[in-house]
Amino acid sequence: MRIIGLDFGSRTVGVAVCDPLMITAQGVEIIRRKEENKLRQTYARIEELCAEYNAERIVLGLPKNMNNTSGDRVDKTMDFKAALERRTGLEVVMWDERLTTVAADNAMMEAGIRRENRKEYVDMIAAQLILQGYLDSLAAEQKG
Repeated sequence: MRIIGLDFGSRTVGVAVCDPLMITAQGVEIIRRKEENKLRQTYARIEELCAEYNAERIVLGLPKNMNNTSGDRVDKTMDFKAALERRTGLEVVMWDERLTTVAADNAMMEAGIRRENRKEYVDMIAAQLILQGYLDSLAAEQKG
């Protein structure tokens, strides 16, 4: 079984996928769009990736505020979730993504990636961290 992880942003969607054993998440790509509300090609690309990786589920980052409140981004993400479920027919699991972008930026800083180049990768790495958190929680459930 494969799971796709997504980090939904205002102009990008970071994409990650897990290995067939559901142990590790790897970054795949960043889907970019010129305008926030122009999502048709984004949905089409996600459908292609779901088919390519034979995905059985999608994990989508939920961008709550640090104080656990929901803002405008959460509403847009929930609309994106509903559309993904309709278009792909797959279950979309929401996963708390607080601090994933910060963690992604820190990981790139430690890897020596220059600041101006980090924004090229941050969404894909954030998707990878979202998916890895979900995979780790599944593994912990199986052990417990």
